Amino acid sequence: MKLVSFVIDGRAGYGVVKGDGVVDLDRRLSSKSLRALLEAHALGDAAALLASEPADYPLDAIAFAPVIPDPGKIICVGLNYRDHVAETGRTVTEKPALFARFPTSQVGHLQPIVRPAVSDHFDYEGELALVIGKAGRHVRREDALTHIAGYSCYNEGSIRDWQRHTSQFLSGKTFDQSGAFGPWLVTADEIPDPSKLTLQTRLNGETVQRTTTDLLITDVPDLIVYCSEIMTLLPGDVIVTGTPGGVGFKRTPPLFMKPGDTVEVEISGIGVLRNPVAAEPAA
Repeated sequence: MKLVSFVIDGRAGYGVVKGDGVVDLDRRLSSKSLRALLEAHALGDAAALLASEPADYPLDAIAFAPVIPDPGKIICVGLNYRDHVAETGRTVTEKPALFARFPTSQVGHLQPIVRPAVSDHFDYEGELALVIGKAGRHVRREDALTHIAGYSCYNEGSIRDWQRHTSQFLSGKTFDQSGAFGPWLVTADEIPDPSKLTLQTRLNGETVQRTTTDLLITDVPDLIVYCSEIMTLLPGDVIVTGTPGGVGFKRTPPLFMKPGDTVEVEISGIGVLRNPVAAEPAA
């Protein structure tokens, strides 16, 4: 099942994808957002409506929003593929490197990601994202996957010169509208093993990153275990699992995204997240 957040006729909503259309769940259920649906543990209600109701709109009639527009947490993982660790000249750490993004930093599928006016060092990072469906603290590894509602694609757009202002990553990682999340949430029953996925990032049609998720240094279950030792994971929280090698700032010459480009993140079993790149409007 594929769940999507959207805007149509100025109204924010969410629904379930049916063929080339979407069944509007916002108009049929008491939960008024995808996050609220997960909090209510009501994926079964969405599945029932998928089976019984016709699509309300074609997919090309909606404006895609970030899969979870209002997450309580966006937890990002740095340096979680060995080829990316190697290209940055760093060493593998025993524990995962975590940092945060904020909701205003993300846009949906087909929406422009924005290169800020203060920098032209706008880099792509294709990543697998997971969305928590069941709350948990001190989660055991053997239970970790049961806490996942589903998976999506993420472009963790990074402003590299700002990222390097200090030893902390956050300042380069959460500029407004610099990242993308979508196109939809594929429920976990369709991806029983998240270590068996292929991820590709393309810039203007050229493949710039390619990996398989079995190469994650800290895999999906252990990320949930580690994060849940620090904080309670809640429905709608997002964990962005890390990017592989091939990032633009380590190429010769560097390859940064610029206005007019198109960037895509494709993950097998999920789909393609596609976004044009735009310049920040003048103040």
